[in-house]
Amino acid sequence: MTTKKTTTKKTTKKVAPKAKAVSASEVSMKVPVYDAKGKEVRSIDLPELVFGASRNDGLVHQAVTTMEANARVNVAHTKDRSEVRGGGRKPWKQKGTGRARHGSRRSPLWRGGGITFGPRNERVFSKDLNKKMRSKALAVVLSQKLRDGEILFVDFPAMEAPKTKDAKTWLTTLSKIDGYEALGTRRNNAAFVALGENDMFVKKSFSNMGNVLVGETRNINPVEVLSFKYLVIVNPEASLESLEKRMK
Repeated sequence: MTTKKTTTKKTTKKVAPKAKAVSASEVSMKVPVYDAKGKEVRSIDLPELVFGASRNDGLVHQAVTTMEANARVNVAHTKDRSEVRGGGRKPWKQKGTGRARHGSRRSPLWRGGGITFGPRNERVFSKDLNKKMRSKALAVVLSQKLRDGEILFVDFPAMEAPKTKDAKTWLTTLSKIDGYEALGTRRNNAAFVALGENDMFVKKSFSNMGNVLVGETRNINPVEVLSFKYLVIVNPEASLESLEKRMK
């Protein structure tokens, strides 16, 4: 008796090609600059030192945790047995009462006594990070923001007086630019406006808007950049000059 051999065809599944990640070298260092009306007026070249850094998640995590630890306010504090009130007299004599031996009412075993291993305000949470690592982490964050299309360069006219209405209109106008629609609709952490130099009128104009924070470019840090959806850099030439100085 003969047996027939059965053969099965192997089917290979077609796998879709993975999307190619955009590297730092593929990002154009020439970006458009918009005016207050949302129109492109010119273009500028970005410094490779600031916006050409490759991704480094470990360094960014270290920089962010260091900044948050240094900004931590140590408020919680409990008293140990040497700080609580009372306890100068022995509660009862050592022997003859039938009760357990105690020497002070300040013992952690007693109600109202000291706290064992409680939080203390002498604890130091601060960490250290050298200057080169801090500047490198900022460059990594800014470069990734640029690759994600979340940095906007704007020529903002000088304000004669602080007006929240003008600031809101300006953001609404910029939200009409492709890719920045959330500027006008996002309720929380919409944008960080980085100024080339201190301008109290601009700061006061945005102070009543809870979804926008204004600061100077020379003081910008990775936590502020990562906390907001967009980074709006005002007066790019002065801002980029201050950023380059920080990287050197």
